[in-house]
Amino acid sequence: MTFTLEPLSPPLRLLLGPGPSEVAPEVLEALSRPLIGHLDPAFLKLMDGIMEGLRVLFRTRNRLTLPISGTGSAGMETAISNLVEADDRVVVAICGYFGARMAEMCRRRGAKIVTVEAPWGGPVDPADVVRAVAAGPTKAVCIVHAETSTGVLQPLEGIADAVHEAGGFLIADTVTSLGGVPLDVDATGIDAAYSGSQKCLSAPPGASPFTISERAMEAVRTRRTPVPFWYLDLTLLNRYFDAGDRVYHHTAPISNFYALHEAIRLALDEGLEARWRRHAAAGAALAEGAAALGLDLLVDPRWRLGVLTTIKVPAGVDEKEIRRRLLAEEGIEIAGGLGPLAGKVWRVGLMGHGARIENVERLLAALRRLL
Repeated sequence: MTFTLEPLSPPLRLLLGPGPSEVAPEVLEALSRPLIGHLDPAFLKLMDGIMEGLRVLFRTRNRLTLPISGTGSAGMETAISNLVEADDRVVVAICGYFGARMAEMCRRRGAKIVTVEAPWGGPVDPADVVRAVAAGPTKAVCIVHAETSTGVLQPLEGIADAVHEAGGFLIADTVTSLGGVPLDVDATGIDAAYSGSQKCLSAPPGASPFTISERAMEAVRTRRTPVPFWYLDLTLLNRYFDAGDRVYHHTAPISNFYALHEAIRLALDEGLEARWRRHAAAGAALAEGAAALGLDLLVDPRWRLGVLTTIKVPAGVDEKEIRRRLLAEEGIEIAGGLGPLAGKVWRVGLMGHGARIENVERLLAALRRLL
């Protein structure tokens, strides 16, 4: 059998979906840098820089703050597989697709799941989570800080205190919030958080920023059973990422780490508060422009996520056809709804390098023409 591939020539797109997001030229250039070994002293130094930069972005002093080799779902699997064991009682807050995914991962670990749910488009009431924690011995609370499927920014007030009083841990999905909206892991009392490189950090997919407290790591070290996934076992990863005890674990995705390094550098150079303001301004401009077009938004302004906006599809409009034409005629990618929101909303991401007023204006002009 004879088979050949054409030379790679991907089309140019403006990525305004829920991820991946637009990537800065400096990050793209980093991907072309020469490879070095994953135990080369220069690469280990680069890893140290990434870890320290992630501590700043997460606003944490956690020593074990690292990039997991994999996408955000690998970060989710790492947090749950290390902290949750069979028969543990786990409270999971669900108001969208990714809360449900956290519950499914806990279920596969054999945990006793207690769900606290809210309709898609609004947050879970923290008071309901606190009541669920108080109702029985609780090993962990799993919650999505920024729900990518709905565009909801989840309030976290009081949850950490409740689960800590119960002797448990707060696990937070910050895939769409890290680097785009205010997030303070230590002040909030989050024990383990994971994110994705391809969202508000604007690096390619393939690395999941992750942080875990020393208290939570002690629970990992004293588990009743071994961590089920060797690749994601934090006790092993710790020995690779710990500057004082470098032990080979796996071959890190070197080029992805180059890109993540540059993305973190750009974020730190901009400044976290300035970056949060830029994202908020872009989200507000989109909300205002959508209203001017007669389009309604799904989420109440009180918990609307500026970096991911859900726009209701007008009656009689084929949402898939609009997305198809946006891509074919304008080179703009947005996404449709998931689960119960399928066919009912468009999801527009303004994240990282793509969170710019000129991109908002380009999308609104295209929608005005197509609608």
